[in-house]
Amino acid sequence: MRRSAAAALAAVLLLGGCSGDDAQPDTATPSPSRSIRTLTPLPVPPEPPPSGRLRADMRQSSRDAAAGRMEVWIDNDTAAQIRPARITYADPRYRTTLRGTRLRPIPSQSERGFPVYLPRRPACDHPTGAGTVTVTYGGTTRTLRVADSTDVAGRYAGSRCLELAIARVARLSWAEDVPSAGGVGDPGTLTLVVAPTGQPGPALTLDTVSGTPVLSPVGSDVWRPAVTVHGTDPTQRIELPVKPTRCDAHAFAESGGATAFKIGLHLGGEPGQITLRMSLAGAKNAIDYARQSCGTLTTMEDG
Repeated sequence: MRRSAAAALAAVLLLGGCSGDDAQPDTATPSPSRSIRTLTPLPVPPEPPPSGRLRADMRQSSRDAAAGRMEVWIDNDTAAQIRPARITYADPRYRTTLRGTRLRPIPSQSERGFPVYLPRRPACDHPTGAGTVTVTYGGTTRTLRVADSTDVAGRYAGSRCLELAIARVARLSWAEDVPSAGGVGDPGTLTLVVAPTGQPGPALTLDTVSGTPVLSPVGSDVWRPAVTVHGTDPTQRIELPVKPTRCDAHAFAESGGATAFKIGLHLGGEPGQITLRMSLAGAKNAIDYARQSCGTLTTMEDG
């Protein structure tokens, strides 16, 4: 009896195993993933309506400075384009009004810059003040206060008046030749020429000469000539060893001040600073020297 029951149980188990081989696995159906919700971008706020005003500010790039100019920028915040027929800049630090150049239309809610060429002789007896610009267009004339956050007009007037005072003691210039051995990596020599006027006057001390984005001192952060001259002294030639600051094409292409050197000095005991630029011929020789000393200029792609 027990043997019969055991056989029956084995047959049941065997049938269950066979049927299990043919059955499909009970795989749970994956639940759909939650959708990713994205925020609807906020609409760009509309431009505010024109205020009906014109605004002006003063700017100067290194190329402007090299060309002896600054730029008055006019912001036209009116509802219509304006076409300036005349722009003049007035400032108590200058003897006369200065005309804006490159006159062209200014679209509504846009700005344009207008070059103003700087005078050789500012009003040195009026060292302070603020500028205004007068714009004439379409039968309308408006005079605007000129914002000058970096004091472009004032810095030029102060520097130029100092240059005129120095010129009564000595004429400063750069020699046009920039000699070097001519090899890659070789230093060159800049020569600062100090030619006294022959007239008595205050002592002039040349303390430092700063490098530029293209030309730098050899072995120092700045040149330190530490030379004092009087108007009755003989001419001096001060040699300054020079090397390229950087050897990438961007530095050579973008630097309008590559051969404009800042000179820290004392005149009659008072500190000051001027920018002394090389002549066109001297600048070409200096840039040619730097390129030769660099060899192959690197580019951003080489980086």
